[in-house]
Amino acid sequence: MDAEDIAIWDAEADVFDEPADHGLRDPAIRRVWRRLLLDRLPGPPARVADLGCGTGTLSVLLGESGYEVDGVDFSPRMVELAERKAEGVPGLRFVQEDAFDPSLPRASYDAVLCRHVLWAMPDPALALARWLRLLSPTGRLVLVEGRWSNGAGLSAEQTVKLVQDAGRAACLTRMTSPSYWGRAITDDRYVVTSMGAM
Repeated sequence: MDAEDIAIWDAEADVFDEPADHGLRDPAIRRVWRRLLLDRLPGPPARVADLGCGTGTLSVLLGESGYEVDGVDFSPRMVELAERKAEGVPGLRFVQEDAFDPSLPRASYDAVLCRHVLWAMPDPALALARWLRLLSPTGRLVLVEGRWSNGAGLSAEQTVKLVQDAGRAACLTRMTSPSYWGRAITDDRYVVTSMGAM
């Protein structure tokens, strides 16, 4: 990411949590996201890499559930807000760097979590290969992605193929319920989970 990209996301940081699924400020929406993630992750205190963590909402959600989480985002302002949000929650660490090629320790994580990040990578297949190197031999991959009504994003089929082309099994769950988003949706939103090789 270049300085212009960083400036764009720094400018977005202060309003980033306004969408219901970003800030998870509604307790009911927070509960359904917690259940979605905990159903797919190994039990706490598993170690999770939250790549492209933004303001740290999911990192904090997992930290409150007993996970150890390393959050990565290239926006200094996002990291600043994530650290503020995480105050008093044990087991959380945030680093400012590009999720496309994070310098986290290889083979050290029980799970890699990314929400609405893979689609934005300059080379999604390469990004995915780098992320998979972070996983322990039994580690899991959890990708929350979408193809939105404006045409941006990845279709569920594209994401499944990317995971399978990386040699991993892929389990697709579509997230059509308004309970995740605080409103009805018409675009393609989903989670792809991979628990091991094909």
